[in-house]
Amino acid sequence: MRLRWEIAIVLAVTVGQSALYSVLSLVRALLRPTPIGDQQTQLNPPRDAAAFWDVLYSLLSVFFGLALVALVVYLLWEPGQNALRRIGLDFTQFGRDLGRALLLAAAIGVPGLGLYVAGRALGITVQVQASQLDAAWWTIPLLVLAALRAGLTEEVIFIGYLFDRLRRLGWGWWSIILTTAALRAAYHAYQGIGPIIGNFAMGVVFGWCYRRWGRVMPLVIAHTLIDIVAFVGYPLAVALWPGLFGPLPSPSPTGTPTPTPTA
Repeated sequence: MRLRWEIAIVLAVTVGQSALYSVLSLVRALLRPTPIGDQQTQLNPPRDAAAFWDVLYSLLSVFFGLALVALVVYLLWEPGQNALRRIGLDFTQFGRDLGRALLLAAAIGVPGLGLYVAGRALGITVQVQASQLDAAWWTIPLLVLAALRAGLTEEVIFIGYLFDRLRRLGWGWWSIILTTAALRAAYHAYQGIGPIIGNFAMGVVFGWCYRRWGRVMPLVIAHTLIDIVAFVGYPLAVALWPGLFGPLPSPSPTGTPTPTPTA
C-alpha cells in the first residue's frame, strides 16, 4: 500500500499532473468551434517581456524541473545500491549509450516529424509554434537546457522510476511498457492526435529498449537530441514549409510568466 501511495504522489507532482492538464487542453481544443487543425500552441513561450526576467524564469523552470528528477532518484536510492547505476543513468558505457541514442533519435525523430506533418495535413494536430532563434544570444542555450530537462524528466520518471516501482507491484513487462507509453502519450496530448500516436509509439520503443538494455542514459540522450532538433530546427522548417508549420510567434506582450507546454 505504501508503494502505491508513493507512485500516486510522485505522479501527482510530476508527469501525471502535466498529463492531466495536457489531456484537458486537448478536450478544450476539441470543444472549441474552431477546428483543431486551425488552433495553435507554442513550445517554450517567453515568460516575460523583459529579457532579464524571461531568462530568470526560464532558468528557474529548468532548476525546479530537475529538482523533481532528483526527488525521484532519491526515492529510488537504497542502502548499498546506487540508484543512478541501477537504472543506468551514468557514464560507464557512454560510447555505447551514445551510439544507441543516435540510432533511436533517427528511428523516432523522422517518423515523428512525418506524423506531425500528416496530422497537420489531416487537420487533427494543432499548429506547434517554436521560439524565435534570433530573439537573443541566450535563446539557443536556454532551449538546449529545456530539451535536457525534458529528456531527464520523461525518461527517468516514465522509464527508470515507474518500471522499477511497477515491477515491485508484480506487473508484467508489457503491461508496464504499454501503460507508461499511454501516460507519455497523454503527457503530449495538448499537441493533438498525431503527437499522441507518435509519443505512444516512442514510449513502446523506449520501454522495450530499456527492458533489453537496462539503461536510461541512451534514452535520455536520444530524447534530448530529438527535442533540440525540434526546438532549434523548427524555425528552419517554418521558413521552408510555412504552410505546414506556420509563422513564427511574436514575443509575448505580457509582463507575467506564462506556463510552458510540455515537450
